[in-house]
Amino acid sequence: MLVTVFLLLVALCGHRGNGEEMEEAQRPGHVSVIIVGGTGDLAKKYLWQGFFQLYVNQVSSGNSFSFYGGGLLPSEKGLPVFFEILKAVSCSKNVSQERCAVLKEQFLRLSQYRQLKTLEDYQELAKHIEQQLQQEGMTEAGRLFYLSVPAFAYADIAEKVNSSCRPASGAWLRVVLEKPFGHDYRSAQVLASQLGDSLKEEEMYRIDHYLGKQVVSKILPFRTENRKCLDPIWNRHHIQRIEIVLKETLDVKGRIPFYDQYGVIRDVLQNHLTEVMTLLTMKLPENVSNSEEVLQKKLEIFSSLLPLGKNQAVIGQYKTYKEEVQQELNKTKDHVSRTPTFAAVLAHIDDNQYEDVPILLISGKMLDERIGYARILFKNDVFCLQNHKSIHCKPKQIVFYFGHGSLSYPAILVSKNLFKPAMTNSKWKEVTEHKDVSVLGLHISDYYVQTPTEEKEAYAELISQIFAGRKNCFISTENLLASWDLWTPLLSSLTSSFPRIYPGGADNGDMLDVHLKGKDISYNTEVVIINSDKMGGASADNFKVTQGKFRSSDMVSGWNEELVEMLAAHMQEAAETAIQESGVFHLALSGGSTPLALYYRLAVHHFSFPWRNTHVWLVDERCVPPTEQESNFYRVHENLLKHVRIPYYNIHPMPVQLNQRLCVEEDGGALLYEKELSKYVNGSSFHFVLLGVGYDGHTASLFPGAKVDQHGKSLVALTESPTKPHQRMSLTFSAINRAHKVALLVMGKGKHELVTQLSRVKDIPDKYPVTGVKPAHGSLVWYIDYDALLG
Repeated sequence: MLVTVFLLLVALCGHRGNGEEMEEAQRPGHVSVIIVGGTGDLAKKYLWQGFFQLYVNQVSSGNSFSFYGGGLLPSEKGLPVFFEILKAVSCSKNVSQERCAVLKEQFLRLSQYRQLKTLEDYQELAKHIEQQLQQEGMTEAGRLFYLSVPAFAYADIAEKVNSSCRPASGAWLRVVLEKPFGHDYRSAQVLASQLGDSLKEEEMYRIDHYLGKQVVSKILPFRTENRKCLDPIWNRHHIQRIEIVLKETLDVKGRIPFYDQYGVIRDVLQNHLTEVMTLLTMKLPENVSNSEEVLQKKLEIFSSLLPLGKNQAVIGQYKTYKEEVQQELNKTKDHVSRTPTFAAVLAHIDDNQYEDVPILLISGKMLDERIGYARILFKNDVFCLQNHKSIHCKPKQIVFYFGHGSLSYPAILVSKNLFKPAMTNSKWKEVTEHKDVSVLGLHISDYYVQTPTEEKEAYAELISQIFAGRKNCFISTENLLASWDLWTPLLSSLTSSFPRIYPGGADNGDMLDVHLKGKDISYNTEVVIINSDKMGGASADNFKVTQGKFRSSDMVSGWNEELVEMLAAHMQEAAETAIQESGVFHLALSGGSTPLALYYRLAVHHFSFPWRNTHVWLVDERCVPPTEQESNFYRVHENLLKHVRIPYYNIHPMPVQLNQRLCVEEDGGALLYEKELSKYVNGSSFHFVLLGVGYDGHTASLFPGAKVDQHGKSLVALTESPTKPHQRMSLTFSAINRAHKVALLVMGKGKHELVTQLSRVKDIPDKYPVTGVKPAHGSLVWYIDYDALLG
């Protein structure tokens, strides 16, 4: 009999260990809640409301509480701010006004502000808590620190908590950390190591508020409850694709200092959407409430995911983001940020269950609607010959609808041509009365719809989980590093990529539509034409520019951006014409800073530019190694060539470095370039030559004081500059004036005086070399912005 009882006790203990995270095993007593950063924006919007809700739910549980708002300000300054925040907390609808007033008064009485800045401040806090416990004869249950501060402060605060604020033996310590948890794999690893020096893994709660959303936390239970129906179809034979989408209509004004460092992939995809993906695709654990089991299944998915590279992502940036960065980060007008505000990533799992099933993760700012969902779209092998409106012919899908959008409430939707989902939880209800809305291609009446009986805020849900000691909805160190291991290579491959610029909102049209081909993803449209009325001019037919004459040649004038757009359009038009006629386009580009805006425009907007049939040459070069920033080739390469699909053998840098020497005449670099030019360029006549003009009137590397005829019929020559580096290699007038079309780009107020002088002088190439540009059989067009023209 005793043996039987003993075995029964062992079985019960073992069963209990695999169940929910043993919240009932916590001893009741006093709990100290400390929000470090307790007067910040997150605390104001969500945390104090969440902890008030916790207090309301636990006030009769046998626990007592103290709440501390920690901040950097001294008490006399922080206290008024703190209590203004606390006054705004509210009760749920099921609490009467009278009871709510009493609870709020108690909550305020139990709360206090403390400056938490130095080690001494934390020591004083610990001393205060211990004195309170002794004076009131209370047993300590635990201490909960919520670090609502920037991630760089985590390690220092964790060390202070560890050294001076740990509770006595028998009481628990829980430290909550807000994302971001690092910037990439290495930084996350360093942060994890630093935190590991002060805290145990079970004491850390890395919070991802998406895991607190009721629909997200229901994914695993839903899959378990409906296992009988789902197991046969939850595989590559039946699933067409998986989509996890978070669309937002807002911009990121006010958040630029953070956002410009992180971007949409680090902000949303690496954490929120990745976590949802693992919940949808992981093998179901035997017990969905066991955090260790859930973690193990998640890690198995991470180990099965195929690597993410440049071909598995497209990125975009809304148009006004550039100006927002310039304003909030105090950058100049020519500053360009490549931080994406939109991304679509295609993932695949190398596993027999999901082989070749595309998994799309998409998020962006300034889109057409605010909505979040995860959709499993199933293959439909039914063809309705006549009754096309039959439910059997409509999409077969399960939608985990996070909220907002046309439906406005969180829900799980199962199309009626799949199965009717089980209802096993009193916290969820079936919706049978519908308003007239459609969700992802189906009218709401074509779905079985389940929604929570009571909507709860994600932070409030997670705070209750933390208090209970459940870790299912939190990110472990292993989980975090596995995620960064997946995303870091992709982020590295995208650092030099230009995002597609999109106008924002409904004006995006189909600009951000994507095309899936095998394991690769790309934008569905190559040519991006934006309505000029809405965008300030972006099609070649409708620019806010003027045309006229300058020095007897054609002139195009406009504001900086519009002028560059026109020049880029003209350059592409010339390329397409040349390729249509001869199959190749020979383009000679100048260095310097003036054309950088043009290079950016070509890389970001002209996706259909025929780079594969284009040969790029240099107008001139400084006699420095091509890897140095002073090199013209380096500038062209870094700002244009590396961002477009041009064959490397179509790129022709000037050979200024031969035999480990720079521009030594006997090495024959100029003659070598001339021979290459003569070999590839028909009649040595470039189709398009882009030139600039210096303040002294020089163009290419042809400077004032040099005799025009000194180069004779040579196409390439070594020249001397009055400024460092003095030695240069340049196309000569003989080469330039053979071109079919020459564009002279002049921009900036600093060039106004020069433009004024050039408008008055005759052709004096010795004094103003640019006046020697006279294409014999081609055309010369001056592109002068209003700043240079009008001053």
